Amino acid sequence: MTARRPRPKTSPDDPAPPARPPSSVRKYPRRRQAPEPVARAARAEAGQEACADRRSMSQPPMTARLPAWSLFAALIAMAGLPIYIHAPKFYIDSYGTTLAAMGLTLAGLRLVDVVQDPLLGWLAERTRPRRRLTIAAATALMAAAMLALFAVAPPIAPLAWFALSLTALFSAFSFLTICFYAEGVTKAQTLGAQGHIRLAGWREGGSLLGVCLAATAPVALAPLTATPFTAFALIFAAFALAATLAMRQEWQGAGAEPAANPFELFRPALADPLSRRLLLIALLNASPVAVTSTLFLFFVESRLALPGWEGPLLLLFFLAAAASTPLWSLLARRHGPKPVLLSAMLLAIASFLWTLSLGTGDLVPFALICAASGAALGADLTLLPAIFAQRLAQTGTPEAAAFGLWSFVSKLSLALAALTILPALQTAGFRPGATNTESALRALTLIYAGLPCVLKLTAIALLARTRLDMTPKDAPR
Repeated sequence: MTARRPRPKTSPDDPAPPARPPSSVRKYPRRRQAPEPVARAARAEAGQEACADRRSMSQPPMTARLPAWSLFAALIAMAGLPIYIHAPKFYIDSYGTTLAAMGLTLAGLRLVDVVQDPLLGWLAERTRPRRRLTIAAATALMAAAMLALFAVAPPIAPLAWFALSLTALFSAFSFLTICFYAEGVTKAQTLGAQGHIRLAGWREGGSLLGVCLAATAPVALAPLTATPFTAFALIFAAFALAATLAMRQEWQGAGAEPAANPFELFRPALADPLSRRLLLIALLNASPVAVTSTLFLFFVESRLALPGWEGPLLLLFFLAAAASTPLWSLLARRHGPKPVLLSAMLLAIASFLWTLSLGTGDLVPFALICAASGAALGADLTLLPAIFAQRLAQTGTPEAAAFGLWSFVSKLSLALAALTILPALQTAGFRPGATNTESALRALTLIYAGLPCVLKLTAIALLARTRLDMTPKDAPR
């Protein structure tokens, strides 16, 4: 047994020692240790959660509902084709509208269409908190306008009814296009790395399939009904309802910043040097398509002397574009959008150069050219808007207003082509539907294929000199 140490003697004058706290009270309580199996299981669970978080940050979600985006893109594209192809011919054939009156009306409507796009972009930005409601209203207006255009006998003068119906149709079409692409900027940020490219592949693939459906539906319905365009309008209205329901959860409303006037919303996009450069590239890159689409029917009928093949060749062009979009999207995710887009632009130039050598009866070579140029168009429609959307996300630019400018630039190329190409062709002595001299046909070929080469080469030069890795701090404040 250990001997106890003697207690030191104390005097009454010594201070009393501090009281010792009870044994049940501790200044720093001990941490309770979990049993080792429980602690090990907790550490394993925490590690699994951390790995899951890292995987969710690096991989896009599998339930991204991207097919709904393809469906809505197809709906918008189906409304775009009647604006430029079906409606004018339908009214000329059905109501005897003259070519001169129809041409003047279309020129005025196209001018309104170009001018109103920036205003529609401002409207889309201002109504963002109520986007689901405005999308539903615009879709209903577009479906009603399609029915009025094709399924309702004009209650007033046919040309006036044509102008009113078509104005409502392309206004709703433009508003939906702007909102759709603007919403895609937010959607792409939830898809992980290369989200803009992934979304663009689904969106533009659906858009091109919609164009193909609209191009073939009236022809396919003709054996089944005496009024194929009325049937097409009814099918379009049902398709609009289905697409609206499929996309109803994808529209995210957010508060819009107040702006004194519409032009303040466009200032961020126009102040950013890269956004300005991309808008200029878009204008130059869309111009070759505007030229060839304006002259396509004349080239097939007069230069190639292949009347009746316009429809199949046009369908081949759009099918090639639709089929190529998944490939361009995959290549862009692996190698980057810029080199892939430049390669597609070089493919377009090769097809234009081959077109310069064609003559009467060259059906098979021109079919191959349509397939190649259509594939190149698939890259243009997929990658360039994705690059622009990614830049908007980097700089925080109002998306709807910026895509209003993008739509304006795209339609401006069509307007410029209509104002310049046809008068130039007439000056060269070309007469549609008549026997033309060799010099007039050579002028048609040069304008149809030579001018797009120059425009595409200019776009390539600008894109090659453009850095796409700019950060937001590079934009002027």
